[in-house]
Amino acid sequence: MISYRLDVDDLADMRFACSPLLEAATSLWALHEPSAHVVHLPWIRRTEALIADWPDRDLLLSLVAPEVQWLPDFLTPRPESPLPEVKDELRRVRATPPGRALTDVLGAYGGRPLPPELARLCEQPRRLRDRLSDLLESYWELAIEPHWRRMQAVLEADMVYRARLLARDGAAAVLTGLDPSAIWADGVLRLRVSSYRLDYDAVVQGRGFWLVPTLFAKHAISPVGADEPPTVAYPARGIGTLWETAVEPGPEALDELIGRARAGLLATLDSPASTLELARRRGVTPSAISQQLAALTANRLVTKARAGRVVLYARTELGDQLVGRRS
Repeated sequence: MISYRLDVDDLADMRFACSPLLEAATSLWALHEPSAHVVHLPWIRRTEALIADWPDRDLLLSLVAPEVQWLPDFLTPRPESPLPEVKDELRRVRATPPGRALTDVLGAYGGRPLPPELARLCEQPRRLRDRLSDLLESYWELAIEPHWRRMQAVLEADMVYRARLLARDGAAAVLTGLDPSAIWADGVLRLRVSSYRLDYDAVVQGRGFWLVPTLFAKHAISPVGADEPPTVAYPARGIGTLWETAVEPGPEALDELIGRARAGLLATLDSPASTLELARRRGVTPSAISQQLAALTANRLVTKARAGRVVLYARTELGDQLVGRRS
């Protein structure tokens, strides 16, 4: 059980972020256990084919400790901004003190024997840090970067949804919605973050509190560390749409009311999405989507909000009602 104690100021300072390196590192879980990540099977098949003959494949997969499936913490730096660039996160990884990199690798394995190549690297902590940093960058470029725009759209849509939930229903609704195990009571957030036994109790006390949606976690995860901002990563909404390519037809009654293209687009907006993401899902050009969104927004069926550099669109309550009245 992990417990975070937050006062009123901590709740007011609660922030959302997404992390490219967190997605790269946690995606290794899907490669280790595809049966537990069936929603990602299209990505898993492509990535397994890419790394099948990769010289660094075994070392890459050894970053996930057996049984507990923990990862070395230094490979997933805590957020410093809502939408960090991968180059900035990699720079922070490479600046990790070598001793801490070694401690994090050994801590992930929890006393279990290390694979031979990883064990040899641990004999030279600086080389360990540099080798794993280079490995993570290469893996990012190979397996994550080609899909990052799509992944980022889902993560940003989740952040917009949670921000709206925070404004509408308050912090308690956001915190208890992070994970089925989450309990919020008397200023304490409690999370059962792993089946592996772990007890951690921290006072946030002005250090910042980051909530990070992620695509590959099955439940909330929380890297622990006394000197770093408390962070909870949680499963993002809308993951089921991540690898979708099929176009869903619009409701027939709505087709007659606002036209087939706009009705189909409105039906697609089950979760907030960007123009580019909607164009991909609908199989049309971004300019066509922009024209349809402008009409839907003008008629108050869709609303928009900015998340960093991206504008995300979502159905309004009226839009939800219309989509729900299917013939």
